[in-house]
Order: sequence, then C-alpha cells, then structure tokens
Amino acid sequence: MKKINNWKNRVKWVCFGLGLAMVFSSAFSDVSYFDFAKPQLAEAQVAPPNIFAKIVKEKTPAVVNISTKRVVRSRAAPQMQDERMREFYKRFFPKYKDAPQREQLRQSLGSGFVVEKDGYILTNNHVVEMADQILVAFGSGKHGDSEKEYEAKLIASDPKTDIALIKIESEEDFPTLSFGDSDALMVGEWVMAIGNPFGFAQSVTVGVVSAKGRVIGAGPYDDFIQTDASINPGNSGGPLLNIKGEVIGINTAIYTGGASQGNIGIGFAVPINSIKALYEDLKKGEVHRGWLGVSIQPVTPELQAALGLSSTKGALVGDVHPGSPSDKAGIKRGDVIMEFNGEEVPSSDQLPKMVAFLRPGTDVVVKIMSDGKEESINVTLGELPDQKVLSQKMEPKRSGEDLGMLVEELTPEIARRFGYPVDTGVVVAQVAQESPAQVAGIKAGDIILEINRLEVPDLSAYGNAIASLKPGDTALFLLQRGRSNLFVALKVPAE
Repeated sequence: MKKINNWKNRVKWVCFGLGLAMVFSSAFSDVSYFDFAKPQLAEAQVAPPNIFAKIVKEKTPAVVNISTKRVVRSRAAPQMQDERMREFYKRFFPKYKDAPQREQLRQSLGSGFVVEKDGYILTNNHVVEMADQILVAFGSGKHGDSEKEYEAKLIASDPKTDIALIKIESEEDFPTLSFGDSDALMVGEWVMAIGNPFGFAQSVTVGVVSAKGRVIGAGPYDDFIQTDASINPGNSGGPLLNIKGEVIGINTAIYTGGASQGNIGIGFAVPINSIKALYEDLKKGEVHRGWLGVSIQPVTPELQAALGLSSTKGALVGDVHPGSPSDKAGIKRGDVIMEFNGEEVPSSDQLPKMVAFLRPGTDVVVKIMSDGKEESINVTLGELPDQKVLSQKMEPKRSGEDLGMLVEELTPEIARRFGYPVDTGVVVAQVAQESPAQVAGIKAGDIILEINRLEVPDLSAYGNAIASLKPGDTALFLLQRGRSNLFVALKVPAE
C-alpha cells in the first residue's frame, strides 16, 4: 500500500516508481507484524439502520483476494549485475559464467472485484505488475482459506492510472458489482471499503468521503477520493462503495505517520468515473487518450499581472508541438487556456486529465486568452503518443525502437513537484529487466537530456531520436541523475 509523510514534520515518505511519495497497498508475504490503526471517528449523515450489513451481504461475494507470484533470477554473485563486471568475471574467473542462477520467489497480496459475470476483474496495476502467476480467490478466510480459487490472465494494465484488468474462466457466472457516479459523490458521504488487508479476506470498514480531487504525486492524472474508511496493506484494488452498494472508487493508497505500516485515517481511491473512460480500451489491450499537443504551466500571481489576467485560473501554454492538434487549430505559445470542452480549467494540473479522458478524434471548443483577447477555438483531439499499455508483462521487443524502458515527458510542474533541477527532457518511468536500457545502467527516475548529442526536450524529440537508431548502433545518452549529469552508452540490439 502506498504511504505518505512530511519530511519536515519527521513523517517519512516511502517512495515508489519515480520516487513518488507513496507506498502501495499490496501486502507482501514477509509482513511479520501488524500496526493496528486507532479507530477513526467521523461526523457525517446518519445512514439507515443495517444499511451497511445489507450491502455487505449483497456485495461481498463479488470482492476477490488476489495473490501474485514472481520469480526473480540472479547469479550466485548477485552484486555483479553490471554487464561490464559480469564480462570481467567471465574472462578472469571462468567458473563464474557457469554459476547457477538463484531463484527468489516474491509474493504479494491485494484485492479486486468482478465487473462482468464472465470473469473480468478490476484491480490496481501495482497489485499484479510483473507477476508470473496471478491467483484469484473467492470466499473468506486468512491467507488462502477460501472457497474457490482461479488462475487469472492479465488482459491489460494502465500504469498512469494504476488500473489493471484481469480475467478468470469458468462455466458458471460470477457475482458482479456495478459502477456508481463518482462525480456525484459529496464530501461527508458514507462510504465502505471491502478488501484483503494483511490477508484477512473480505474485511469491511466504513468511513466518509474526506475530500475529492486530491493530487498526491502518484501519476500524471491524480484525482483521488480521500476517505477515512480504514485501508491497510492488502486493500489495494478493492472497491470503495457508496450506501447504494455501487463502486465509486478503487482503493489504492494510504498516508501513514512515523514508522506505522497501517492506516491513520487517510486513504485514497481512484474515482470510478476515471476508470469508466478506460474500461473498453483495457478490454482491447490498449488505452487511447486525447491529446492537445501543448506544454503548459501554472498561472502564478506574477504571470497573472504580466498577462493582464483577472485570476490565476487556467493553464499557460509554454510550447506547442509542431503538427499537433493545437498547432493546427492556431493555439500558440503565451496563450492561456481558460475553458476546455465547456468546462472551466481551474489550474494547469487539471487540464491534462480533462484532455486525456476524451477519445482521439473528439471535437472540442477551447476558450483561450490570447494577447488580452478572449477567443474560442475548435480543436480535434489527436492521440497521446506512446500510450500502449502493458499487456501481460513489460517485455522489450529487442529492436531499435524499443529499448526496454517507459518514459514520460518532464513538465515544469512535475519538475517543481519532485525537485528535479531541470524542467525539460523525458523521465524514465520504468526499466524492463535485462533490457538494453538496464544493461546500459539507465534507472527509473533518470532524466534523458540528450541522445547522440541531440537534445530531447519532449516526447516528440525523444521519439525522433530513438527512431533514428539502427540495429547494432551504440547510442550515447546524457542523463540527469539527482544533481549530477552522466553519460551512458546503450547498445541497440541487432535484429
């Protein structure tokens, strides 16, 4: 499970992925202790008598426990992971190359829920990510004491929203949960979390909606529901229900204090409306997102004064990608996007979400302030580049165009939020095991500044640079790691 803490208040952020300040709610098998949370009391509307018991009886059968297994292989000398060091040992210590590989079994626990009677199940990406085996159990019990268990297949996952779709097979129909409307959810409403905390299957907790629209640094489309319903390691992927028994979110992360590994009354769930927009794409194996083709930044009070704006609302266009939908429509650098598709843009971090959850080809009206004048511009959205989702596992194709890493564009806002010393380039989000990128020494969190002495300020430039590489080439990458720059040589695999 994800955790969050403030460094200055001696509260510790536990990092995941790009150093984002979260610890996911998957409960790992080596958990040897429990950190019980104190009861969280919340003042909210009084629910009808026995409403929660009724929901539990009707909805719990569709909630599943998910356990995963992943085999990690390494040589007898695991510290020698660098390719050059392995070659050195093979040359001067011949026995090293024949050393047997050691296998380490990593297991984790999470939750999920059935959304279609033929076995489609939603969960978190981090619950099933890179798993060699996914097991789904129905029923109750502690660590495997369940009525039925099935082996699941990963259909697709979307790391940007931390959502995964898996499927189990049976001749019988499965019980299902229905989607609610997370946009209609109000702060103070009662909600219920069902899941598998610490392996205790189908555990139920109740609380209220503490806030909506939380940005916690977990990804580019953060829009979390905050709740004080108790969520602990193992709850990840489980449903957050309203008092109608409808799913209004997927439990994803918690905020903890000090050395605590459990809930202190601050949990986060992905709104179900965000998932509705992706669901049919996930069933097909890839996500298609709308794309404007602009780089944006916040409107600060200083910029507001300089641009003659009435408020700091909106998103300031810092750059327009050549040939993008915005470029074709006439949006230019220095324009401020005030409304998108009929909705106000309250801040720059809201616009990417508003755009991404519309399909490519959608016609929208964008209201801008340009040179002190208000204009409405018609734009046909393009498709956000590089949006193939992870089907099965992230496996490099061993070609010049796929070097075994996922990258995201570094925006000024992301750079500021996570303390990167530069605000242009692309960020390495994930590196596949034994891929060319990993062999070269590239790590998640690195910023790619140049490829073969050519700057890569954005994804478009990165794509062009990668496309120019030929099988067998050795590419020179300039990286920013922490406060230092370093070069690495990446060998493009031969076809």
